[in-house]
Amino acid sequence: MATATTAPPRPPEARASGTAALPEPRGPRRLLRHGPGLAVAGVVLLLCLPPGSGPGPTAADAGCAVLVLWCAVRLLRERARPLSGRAALVLAAPAVGVTLAAVTSHDPAASLPGLVRHLEVFVLVPAAVVLLLRDRRDARLAAAAVVLLALVQGAVGVHQYATATGASYQGQDIRAVGTFGALDVMGMSTAVSYGVVVALAAGLAPPARAPRWLRPAALGCAALLLIPLALSFSRGSWIATAVACAAVLLLAGARLALRTLAVVLCAAVVLVGGLGVGTQAIGERLDSITRVGDAPDQSVTDRYALWGAALGIWREAPLTGVGPKGFPDHRDTHAPLALSSGGDAAGAGSAFQRQPLLSPHNMYLLVLSEQGLVGLLALGGSWAALAVCTLHRLRAARTGGPGTGTPRTPRDLGLAAAGLLCWQLVDFLYADIGGPSTPLTGLVLGLAAWWALGSRRPTPALVHPRAEPAR
Repeated sequence: MATATTAPPRPPEARASGTAALPEPRGPRRLLRHGPGLAVAGVVLLLCLPPGSGPGPTAADAGCAVLVLWCAVRLLRERARPLSGRAALVLAAPAVGVTLAAVTSHDPAASLPGLVRHLEVFVLVPAAVVLLLRDRRDARLAAAAVVLLALVQGAVGVHQYATATGASYQGQDIRAVGTFGALDVMGMSTAVSYGVVVALAAGLAPPARAPRWLRPAALGCAALLLIPLALSFSRGSWIATAVACAAVLLLAGARLALRTLAVVLCAAVVLVGGLGVGTQAIGERLDSITRVGDAPDQSVTDRYALWGAALGIWREAPLTGVGPKGFPDHRDTHAPLALSSGGDAAGAGSAFQRQPLLSPHNMYLLVLSEQGLVGLLALGGSWAALAVCTLHRLRAARTGGPGTGTPRTPRDLGLAAAGLLCWQLVDFLYADIGGPSTPLTGLVLGLAAWWALGSRRPTPALVHPRAEPAR
């Protein structure tokens, strides 16, 4: 008498897609399988290295160049179309404005370095990340590298504050700047802020098969990273992180948001207030935020003056701007007398020097003055499309599941993408690209674009056609 054999149950994702999952490869094959994700994560971790004394390219810049070259070689070999038309349009849109501005500028040769940098950060590196990350495992490797980078930089920053070896702040070398140095005081705060957002997203919506310790560990990392973020004394990063974390909490759900917010605030009060970590200096810095209109300090006065200069430069060439890297040459013509000659930079291993003000410290005004309305609309339209696509896919992930015809997608990466985009769009109101930490902006935008736009690249190593049932 023949006995019927029962096929083992398939995973939910296999049942939804009509495929059966193969065992995960081991050893060298597994490393090869996750090679692109490991490569992106490795480039992120290259930012742990000190950038060097000169203003030239860093190890992270070289890593980004390798990623772009690797991606180009793979596309030429496979001769495939890995992106949809919409994704290609969104990723390539920023190239239109900056290229037009460089061609129409008074000195195209002088605009060439700015053109290359802009294409690297906003076009080439994000596109390479989108194409190299094959699935959510690769994306989680890159996200984990962002959190690890934040922990390393944060640990260095706390040590700098505790030992008075950081950048100069109010006459004391206590400002936490990590390995980026006194010439890039926003570098550590940017990396730490990214880590806070990614860790918070992982703690709010951990993957289905994640170990139990992941949620408390992620939320603990988010709370712990608030210490170096506070010690960075970066008001722009504080504001952007608060807005981004609030957005992540709201997208995760009101009830869960309230519980998590209470836990994180209690941890922050214990770590910062209870232990007295920089309480007086942080309080004075927070109080200065409320006085930016009534009694602004010199840094805020300089920023207002630079914003006014950027608007004046834009009026000279409203459509295409004055060209990349053209702001410093036209700044003094439009800047008021209240603008100082530069900012003081010292500490963290650097001698005292006067740092020139080469940008308006506002990405939107920088693009408007150097690329005109065309460049701002192209870049802003690309970011707006990324934000809309991110929220749309996040909503689909929330409503998907059994009975809907749409497989449920893990939401941790979606929350992280939404938070990172929100942080970047808010921070660009007070900062722009520049310095050794700039490659991280392109890598993070690529991680967010991977979630928002996706890739058509298949993953045949993980699935095979549905097998016939045993008879």
